[in-house]
Amino acid sequence: MALRKLGDSLYLYPGSPSTLIKVLEEGALLIDPGHGSGRHKDLKREARKLGVEIKAQLATHGHADHVAVAPRIDAPLFMHRFEFSIAESPLNRELLTFGSKAPNGFLVFQFPDEVKVHAVFEWGDEPFGLKSVKLNGHSPGMTGFVDEAGGVLYAGDAFFGERVITSVGLPYLIDPDLFKASITELKNYAERGFLLIPSHGRPVEGEEALELLDFNLNRVEETENLILDILREGPMGIDGIAFRIMRHYGVEVTPQKLALNLVPARAFIAKLYNEGKVSTVVDKGLKWRTEKG
Repeated sequence: MALRKLGDSLYLYPGSPSTLIKVLEEGALLIDPGHGSGRHKDLKREARKLGVEIKAQLATHGHADHVAVAPRIDAPLFMHRFEFSIAESPLNRELLTFGSKAPNGFLVFQFPDEVKVHAVFEWGDEPFGLKSVKLNGHSPGMTGFVDEAGGVLYAGDAFFGERVITSVGLPYLIDPDLFKASITELKNYAERGFLLIPSHGRPVEGEEALELLDFNLNRVEETENLILDILREGPMGIDGIAFRIMRHYGVEVTPQKLALNLVPARAFIAKLYNEGKVSTVVDKGLKWRTEKG
């Protein structure tokens, strides 16, 4: 796979996730090194082609598919303080996506090793000259990185390509309101002419960016109403709700995809419960119902 040149010092290495490479005076900076048995070798090779060595790594968040190869690259890793324990602890990563220790090979992506985080930053800091932007909702410390001079915002998993969402049904999120707020922030950058880069999907700008952001936003808002419609038929557990959502969107239901969708389904239920739109009932298990259900 070839690098895509985005500017005088910015390059994008494709993949899922993609990796942004910024060339600095002291060497190359990687954003979201990713995963894969040979990816670290590929990134080192591409950096050498640019005439530099890798000197530092940034991560948008601590999910395994974004940081798995970081320990194989001899360069310090930096991420937001809310994310470092997620990266460093394999169990914490599984807690986020499964709720406990997960069965081996069950999650869409599992990585059993620790990932050392060398330093943390706060939103608004400018590590290596890039502005760190609060884009949480997908994960607690999800961070975007803005290169003002290049007009580029690497957004991580703050939004997704349309193909990714349609393949699983729901954007993976832990807080719908925070996810929507991040979409609004990204729209502001798109309207200013920035190129937006999701980790999973094509870079977009202008009207294409705004349309894709609206697709993400609409799927979240549709899902809130869809859950209420489902529960009007009668009380249902989280598994059943996630299953019905996937069927509604025409997604092939596999154990792995269903397990993944349980996380955003719980997040939607928490929001609706806090708003007084749903309540609980114990009926051969914990079930949720509309207030009029």
